[in-house]
Amino acid sequence: MNNALSGTANTPEVRTLAERVFQQLQDAIVRGELAPGSKITEPGLSQAYGISRGPLREAMRRLEAHRLIERVPHVGARVVKLSIKELLELFDVREALESMAARLAAEHMNAEEIAGLREVLAVHERQSDLRRGEAYYQREGDLDFHYRIVQGSHNRMLMGLLCDDLYYLVRMYRTQFSASGTRPQRAFVEHHRIVDAIEAGDAELAELLMRRHVSASRENVVDRYAAALNQAGEAPELETPES
Repeated sequence: MNNALSGTANTPEVRTLAERVFQQLQDAIVRGELAPGSKITEPGLSQAYGISRGPLREAMRRLEAHRLIERVPHVGARVVKLSIKELLELFDVREALESMAARLAAEHMNAEEIAGLREVLAVHERQSDLRRGEAYYQREGDLDFHYRIVQGSHNRMLMGLLCDDLYYLVRMYRTQFSASGTRPQRAFVEHHRIVDAIEAGDAELAELLMRRHVSASRENVVDRYAAALNQAGEAPELETPES
């Protein structure tokens, strides 16, 4: 690749390159192909993705802004790895805010938006991994059930918190530790019940069902994450609560 691009990070061509690399790296992190805690370097990524340093640095700045990578003094950049305590805190926030979003969605989503939610679930139902009960991988943005509900809340503050600040970090742990095992089919059924409540305009029920849904996901994620730490010989920093 032409190294002249390195010094022109604001050109449309470089922004396009940076966007492509950002999407590739983000997907690799969310899926666990770049493992939590793993060190990443500009030379290594530059070689792997065939891109010059300018666009790469822009992509890494975006990853850092989305809390997917962090810079550690004397270590460098690495993929974020939450402790169990931090993971519990993340899900506590998610449970409170997403249940609020579901309540507001029941009050504000119109028929077209609800039809869009139904179509998202129809797309998910056709996924081969979900049919086999192996996984439930939701693609980013409009094909993410939770993202659609937050958007349907019509509350800009919630959208900023859940769709910008925390979205990618939540996706990473949800995808790696909650989208497989015995959870996929149950999560899919819970999604349908939440949409039923939203369509009925039952704000209290929508809020309750979303709170239960996120709580079940929380227990599953934390249990699987703790098991992964134990298998790797790492002691969890905090005991998980009894369910």
